[in-house]
Amino acid sequence: MIHFYGNPSKSVYAVQTQAPISAEDDQKLQWLFADAPKLEADALSGFFTGPRATTITPWSTNAVEITQNMEIKGILRIEQFHTCEESSPYDKMLLQKFDGLNQSQFDINVTADGVLEIDDIAAYNMQEGLSLSDDEIDYLIQLSGKLDRKLTDSEVFGFSQVNSEHCRHKIFNGTFIIDGEEMPTSLFKLIKETSKRWPNGIVSAYSDNVAFVEGPQAEQFAPKTANKPDVYQTSLFDSVISLKAETHNFPTTVEPFNGAATGSGGEIRDRLAGGQGSLPLAGTAVYMTSYSRLNEERPWENGFEARKWLYQTPMDILIKASNGASDFGNKFGQPLITGSVLTFEHQEGDQT
Repeated sequence: MIHFYGNPSKSVYAVQTQAPISAEDDQKLQWLFADAPKLEADALSGFFTGPRATTITPWSTNAVEITQNMEIKGILRIEQFHTCEESSPYDKMLLQKFDGLNQSQFDINVTADGVLEIDDIAAYNMQEGLSLSDDEIDYLIQLSGKLDRKLTDSEVFGFSQVNSEHCRHKIFNGTFIIDGEEMPTSLFKLIKETSKRWPNGIVSAYSDNVAFVEGPQAEQFAPKTANKPDVYQTSLFDSVISLKAETHNFPTTVEPFNGAATGSGGEIRDRLAGGQGSLPLAGTAVYMTSYSRLNEERPWENGFEARKWLYQTPMDILIKASNGASDFGNKFGQPLITGSVLTFEHQEGDQT
């Protein structure tokens, strides 16, 4: 069941529970929602914007965890909905507009499609915008013949995602043939060769999704023993520093706040999981966009005509992405302490 808290003329919290809320838990929730009263109604009329039923927001995950720490049991999901007019604009990438809120707010009435066999891989590539190259399409056609069956939609789509901006191993580890001659090493092996020849202070590289280098000798203030209550003491140890760079170009272009936030989260995740684990202490962020055109007194930005942006403007990206990366880092105790910004445009022939 879903319970509503708040002011229907401004915003409301929708709380999904497994069972009725006790009087004690009701008081806790009202306190949590800044004294927002519980609305004694199963449904609310009017127009609201809020998250889609199919997308549990990170905000909801945090909110539910807070209720668990408050010993409120049975909370499944909490989302916030804002009152709006029927014609009010909203972010269609993240939100949905609802004509009223009711008990089916979080129901997902979707039936899974059956397996689809692909007759024409090239046509399917164009239809779904998979960006497969001609060589990749030829490879899949040959694979289909070798398997003596048609490939499915999930197989073709999955193959198209292998070569993402994060992971180009199928190219980096591939065999390079230049002018008819097969090269003795792959591109990835060439990249690894640098650290192999000049390891310097490298402790670990290419073993995890993070690298480790020798750090300075540091002083630690910690319990004398870790398996029982004990006195604190200071001791010297040889530190190891984890280094990780995470790109999130396309997600941040489409939805800057969450794109940059999950990029920061991926970097934290990989360092926590590297080796025997490391502690996230500080992060950096680098933002590169087209000209922001924030200030008219920048003559170099007027050399090109501002284009119509498909997703977000450069200013949207710079502001929202900065907020998103900082927000996620702060929640995990890793502040962004430095970074850089580069805005750049270039014309090559008649292409900008």
